[in-house]
Amino acid sequence: MSTARAADPKPLRVLLITGGCCHDYTAQKDILKKGLEARANVQITQVHSDDRSTKARFDMYEKADWASSYDLVIHDECSADVKEMPYVQNILGAHAGGIPAMNLHCAMHCYRTGTDDWFKFIGIQSASHGPQEPIAITFLEPGHPTTRGFTNWTTVPEELYNNIKVFPTAQPLARGKQTYKKIDGTEESKEYIVAWTSDYGNTRVFSTTIGHNNVTVADPRYLQLLTRGLLWACAKLDAEGNPLPGYGAPPAKPPPRQRPTASGSRQDTRHFPRPKK
Repeated sequence: MSTARAADPKPLRVLLITGGCCHDYTAQKDILKKGLEARANVQITQVHSDDRSTKARFDMYEKADWASSYDLVIHDECSADVKEMPYVQNILGAHAGGIPAMNLHCAMHCYRTGTDDWFKFIGIQSASHGPQEPIAITFLEPGHPTTRGFTNWTTVPEELYNNIKVFPTAQPLARGKQTYKKIDGTEESKEYIVAWTSDYGNTRVFSTTIGHNNVTVADPRYLQLLTRGLLWACAKLDAEGNPLPGYGAPPAKPPPRQRPTASGSRQDTRHFPRPKK
């Protein structure tokens, strides 16, 4: 190992939480883990629930110190009908206490307690989405390190989440526009913020409502956006959008070496017919 690599910091400890209603979290949890670990010096621990209802719960949230071992938490759950305030306050308390967060897609529709506590943490309140149609994404802040150098792109059919309220702590980074035909045959277009940063007290939070379908979650452009958002939330991104030293993509693993034969040459695994006697 080189001296430079030996001096690299330890991987960021990231907790990825998946489960709940309406999405293929079983596949997406692994797409996210593989994609993020290939792009940044992070080690992702998965906590997954097979509960596909709107009431999926996670035992760790029952404890106030549930996130104390992690540098960032990715909320990718979909639990709209979990409303007990002590449970939700445990989640929020960890982030109010300084644990950065990244919120994906249906995390924006979680924990509808009748208060705006969860939405203040998210930075934008959303309550519904339109049909699955392509979303044209336009980046709004070319100078922000999270989206610096990104090119506008259009997704496969996705859900465009609405924006009911944008809190003062939120900084929009991208908008999504979706055009579709209504039942009466007329065309309608809607446009909403789809990626943003926010501050929850002194804690950094990055969120995006994009990410319903597996094709989108596996898209390199989406994974790069998440990588930037994660590193920004952890203060490991410079002003140009580059990871700080030691936090970029891990070095590629070399191909496996061939075993030498007894004579010292590389083993030839081809099969040749035996000579006739």
